[in-house]
Amino acid sequence: MIRINKNILRIILMLSYVAIIALVVFGISSLYSYLNTGADRSAMLHTEIKKIDQYLPKIIWSPLNNEGRPMDAQTLNAIENDYLDAWYVKHIAYKTNKTEGVDDYYTESARKNIFNIIVHNASENISIESTTLEHHPTLDFFSEDGQLVVITDKNVIEYKRIYENENIIIETEEKSTYKIILLLEDGFWRIRHIIKKDTHNYKEDLAPALRKITTLKGINYYPQATPWDMFGDTFDAEVISKDFRLIKEAQLNSIRIFVPYEDFGKANVNTEKLKKLTQVLDLAETHELKVLVTLFDFYGDYSVLDWTLNQRHAETIVSTLKDHNALLAWDIKNEPNLDFESRGQQLVIAWLDHMIALVKSIDQKHPITIGWSDAESAPILKDKLDFISFHYYENLDDLEKTYQNLKRDIPNKPITITEFGMSSYKGFWNPFGHSEDDQAEYHEQAQSIFSKNEISFMSWTLYDFVEIPKEVVGRLPWHKRTQEYFGFINQKGETKPAYKYISKQ
Repeated sequence: MIRINKNILRIILMLSYVAIIALVVFGISSLYSYLNTGADRSAMLHTEIKKIDQYLPKIIWSPLNNEGRPMDAQTLNAIENDYLDAWYVKHIAYKTNKTEGVDDYYTESARKNIFNIIVHNASENISIESTTLEHHPTLDFFSEDGQLVVITDKNVIEYKRIYENENIIIETEEKSTYKIILLLEDGFWRIRHIIKKDTHNYKEDLAPALRKITTLKGINYYPQATPWDMFGDTFDAEVISKDFRLIKEAQLNSIRIFVPYEDFGKANVNTEKLKKLTQVLDLAETHELKVLVTLFDFYGDYSVLDWTLNQRHAETIVSTLKDHNALLAWDIKNEPNLDFESRGQQLVIAWLDHMIALVKSIDQKHPITIGWSDAESAPILKDKLDFISFHYYENLDDLEKTYQNLKRDIPNKPITITEFGMSSYKGFWNPFGHSEDDQAEYHEQAQSIFSKNEISFMSWTLYDFVEIPKEVVGRLPWHKRTQEYFGFINQKGETKPAYKYISKQ
């Protein structure tokens, strides 16, 4: 019995010894593993401010042709993720004036500048709401030990709003180039140096075109024989060239033209019509005329399912014309507020907002407007547009007050009238209409108001037309006849009395 108890005791002691040895070995191995792999990255990240899916700017890498060690896809992906995380953390820091997360993405030398800016902004009650929309990085260098990379990030599009005492004081978009050095520390990439090299302010890029907006003396243009079918089978460059010469001789400096959405092929833009459109701008350049291009003419659906088709259409038109010397500006849509009742104001405005952003993403050098049918709608999306335009067919006695009120409400942007005019039709379908002399008096008064208030303008329109498509004003003859007689030149090609006042003298 005593021998059995001793054997049991020996077994227990041996098992205890083995268990203790196992625990010691496990502890040592865990410590060794920790020291060799570094701390758990997920525990180090400030996950409450990590970008997740809130910040996904467009990023396009240049083809890899770097000096030093060859770059593999997995490492490049890690660099990209950490680099964008660093931008996001900085955005949050400048917005909140708090430093959480900055240590994780910037080395000690790099974060000093960020901390200094935060301290200054906090003391002055300044906050910066910002984001980047596009990055175009090039990998310049990857060290042999895999611990350092050098990147040049070109054409970084940044949008900023700077607030002081919760009031916005600056809103700007910039295109900048950065030189960045990143170090691999604790298992992820930190920014060591970031230097801003070149900056292009969109407002500065737009300045030359906006100056032209303030001096517009223009006219809406269709060829007399083919109104609302300018780019059809009867397109005649010779006729258009003669008309442009006439417009220039009348001391006008610009034209407004229209791109019909369905007629141009919707998403699959008709290449032949696109060539004709380009040819029109070529002719305008020859005659030293600037062109305001109005997109999406005769479009009125706005349904969300249509947006990708609309986007493809606009991308093609804008990309084709954006570098043309004759291009003055983009008019997103002619009189879209007339569709508020049938399509819903909220949907139409959302569509316009999307198209403004799309066109700006393709062309940053030409300003954008919307041709509202009246001054009442003109403030809509005013913060998104580069200049304001509206149409005026009301009593001229109210024009000066209407314009000055709008100028007071929108003081920092050019405002122009891109349609105005009077029909000279007085006949069977409208016996109480206006005569050609009435039309001349109207334009004389309009030009006097424009001169006094320095209002830029584009009149409607060069010619009286023989036939108006029913899609424009419907089938009712009193509507069609009235629309046919807004021109400065009659159906026989003779100038009307109003022609004397086609421009400021």
